Amino acid sequence: MGKRTNSSKAAAARDRMPKKLYERELFRLQAELVKAQEWVRAEGHRLVVVFEGRDAAGKGSTIKRVTQYLNPRVARIAALPAPTERERTQWYFQRYISHLPAAGEIVLFDRSWYNRAGVERVMGFCSDDEYQHFLRLAPAVEREIINNGIFLLKYFLDVSQEEQRRRFEARLSDPVKHWKLSPMDVESVRRWWDYTKAYQAMLEATDSQLAPWYVVPADDKRRARLSLISHLLSKIPYNKVAVELPEIPQPAPRPKSVENDLRAGQVVPRHC
Repeated sequence: MGKRTNSSKAAAARDRMPKKLYERELFRLQAELVKAQEWVRAEGHRLVVVFEGRDAAGKGSTIKRVTQYLNPRVARIAALPAPTERERTQWYFQRYISHLPAAGEIVLFDRSWYNRAGVERVMGFCSDDEYQHFLRLAPAVEREIINNGIFLLKYFLDVSQEEQRRRFEARLSDPVKHWKLSPMDVESVRRWWDYTKAYQAMLEATDSQLAPWYVVPADDKRRARLSLISHLLSKIPYNKVAVELPEIPQPAPRPKSVENDLRAGQVVPRHC
């Protein structure tokens, strides 16, 4: 696929949500996320949000916006690396289940057990029997998670083939994003249709009334983030919890025997 034409780039820029409008609405939704977090914490609820999607669809940046103002002791991100040799001998779901929340906690999975139906399937990291067994078992595992009282939401961020390639090319020229460009990511460009087929099969086999998939069109990252956060909030029956804030006391006067500055150490020079 070639690079975007000037006309297609201009059309995409015109359709993009204005930054000021985006930031204002994002902050409003983030304030609601804090309210939802306090409800989860105070009421002892448990919430799991699964983020899946194509490479370069914006999963990580969306998760950042979700957690930006949340308490890391309440809301944590589970982004598991490749399994160790020991983990490969365990029941497949075992290492994911160990990250499920306790009472008053939120866990956001930056990719999840659905690795088996995506990258493992396409790249040949699992056998066909293991893959088919996963598709049969995943809905049952999720049913048990929900029946155990955990709120479970599953989101799949989708981008067009052209937009995915554009984002990968942009990472080549951005030194702070080089770590996001792995050989596995690049391979997803070549195997676009293999991933398309795998994701279609995954969504069809594991979408259920109890644990449905929600697909988020993500060519426009700003709209995608707002849409996902707004939808997430609509699926949590939270209400505002009264927060008792402490009063800020007046500082005690400085004793004559105490210096005003800290002297035991070297001061870092100002950068600019």
